[in-house]
Amino acid sequence: MSSKPTSAPSDNQLDNKSQAWSALFSEPMSDLVKRYTSSVFFDKRLWLADITGSLAHADMLCHQGIINAADHASIQSGMATIRSEIEAGHFEWKLDLEDVHLNIEARLTQLVGDAGKRLHTGRSRNDQVATDVRLWLRGEIDLIGGLLTDLQKALLALADKNVDVILPGFTHLQVAQPVSFGHHMLAYVEMFSRDAERMQDVRRRVNRLPLGAAALAGTSYPLDRERVAQTLGMEGVCQNSLDAVSDRDFAIEFTAAASLAMVHISRLSEELILWMSQSFGFIDIADRFCTGSSIMPQKKNPDVPELARGKTGRVVGHLMGLITLMKGQPLAYNKDNQEDKEPLFDTVDTLKDTLRIFAEMVGGITVKPEAMERAARRGYATATDLADYMVKKGLAFRDAHEVVAHAVKTAIAKGVDLSELSLAELQAFNPQIEADVFEVLSLRGSLNARNILGGTAPAQVRLQIARHTARLA
Repeated sequence: MSSKPTSAPSDNQLDNKSQAWSALFSEPMSDLVKRYTSSVFFDKRLWLADITGSLAHADMLCHQGIINAADHASIQSGMATIRSEIEAGHFEWKLDLEDVHLNIEARLTQLVGDAGKRLHTGRSRNDQVATDVRLWLRGEIDLIGGLLTDLQKALLALADKNVDVILPGFTHLQVAQPVSFGHHMLAYVEMFSRDAERMQDVRRRVNRLPLGAAALAGTSYPLDRERVAQTLGMEGVCQNSLDAVSDRDFAIEFTAAASLAMVHISRLSEELILWMSQSFGFIDIADRFCTGSSIMPQKKNPDVPELARGKTGRVVGHLMGLITLMKGQPLAYNKDNQEDKEPLFDTVDTLKDTLRIFAEMVGGITVKPEAMERAARRGYATATDLADYMVKKGLAFRDAHEVVAHAVKTAIAKGVDLSELSLAELQAFNPQIEADVFEVLSLRGSLNARNILGGTAPAQVRLQIARHTARLA
């Protein structure tokens, strides 16, 4: 079966925006409204998804006898030409044609005539754009998954080189307990591994086919939507035509996952900024990721992590924008949904660029173990170890906590570390304290004592590195 046009417009039917849909209208769209409503100069990045979806739709139309084999072959040939033109930078994107879909359809009709006009049988731009965005986002999620893997591997390499380096662990930005620097890096590996899991979970809901829902109610043509889904490698078909064309949950969900990934990057950024400052001096970031000052020649500024921290707000803002975009929309499609693309595109671009540069930057971090250890000693990081030691001697933990607080107070007054108090001074707080306490009070002893699953003991850290390395292989 072949669909016949009810009138005989020229092959240049879609050469300007108004002729694409405006036979009902008595005046052309104003230039101001054209510019205001056009999306072509940002949604043209969907061109490959648009061609891919159109080819799958054409294959199904031919299989169902809705268009004939000659029309199908012409569509395939025309789309191949258009793809070559776009890839070569020779395709002319026209504002009058409003969006990526009409631009490609107009060029196809120009190339192959009536066959190009028949391609739109059984579909609307409403289900077409929803399909295009899903196809495009699916590919971007796959790229982001690879970048998350690269960043995790860079963090693992840094952790592996610094398993035995002692870092002061903080709570409330106060020295709390000594931890392995490698263990600290693995905390971020855990965060980014969850981000990767979330992206894969989002991908399943992105990878569903709206095409065939048409404008909002489905179509009277005998479409085989499952065939199109299979051709496009999609995991299912959107089951309700109204929801299919108006749903943007998948974009919001992706942006939420991206926001969380950026929040994790921002937390890492904050630590890198602090650690690089003269007040900490724990690390150095390679010069290629820093800048200087226009007035202060001694400055080396950690611009990359600072900018990533700022870009996190930008991505979180896009999430809020998309949620707000959808909150007041009745079913089904509304023009508001055109505003989903720029925040979604920018979120993808920002996350990809940030992940890529962070994987490189982490590989260029220089660790300064002596500065870290000095800071750990200044903060009485083994106080909890002393309390645990006394608990093992039979004292209740709350009583041990009180005793150690007095010991720390004395050490502060004397300007020394707990380990620098004499045995006699320590025994004054509790007579059960013996000479073996000094091993407990050492930073290394504290580290090694936490040899429990998920703990900071170097033996445990090496096991976790091996686990993550196998997972990412």
